Amino acid sequence: MEIEVFVVPGCPNQRLAEEQLREALDGAGLPGETFTTRVITDQAEAERSGFTGSPTILIDGRDPFAEPGSSPSVACRIYRTPHGLAGAPGVDQLRQALRAAAGQGGGV
Repeated sequence: MEIEVFVVPGCPNQRLAEEQLREALDGAGLPGETFTTRVITDQAEAERSGFTGSPTILIDGRDPFAEPGSSPSVACRIYRTPHGLAGAPGVDQLRQALRAAAGQGGGV
């Protein structure tokens, strides 16, 4: 499984996203999986990579939290979580997305 976290320079939610992703990987029974973090610096790079805001988490090249109609942009991103709007997906949301990508069921 390839997991990438895309962020803008100085993203205030980078650490939150990375911590919650690590917790979700452990909780999904995937503690050996790793992820890379990549900084997106301009609009052209955002368009090439499907980056719709910081942070964006891709699992095998797919954004499981993509909102219909979102355009690539070098900006902050807000996620809808069970607890309201947040700067990163919740641990349970990430765990479900990881399990779905790993073929364990429990899609988003």
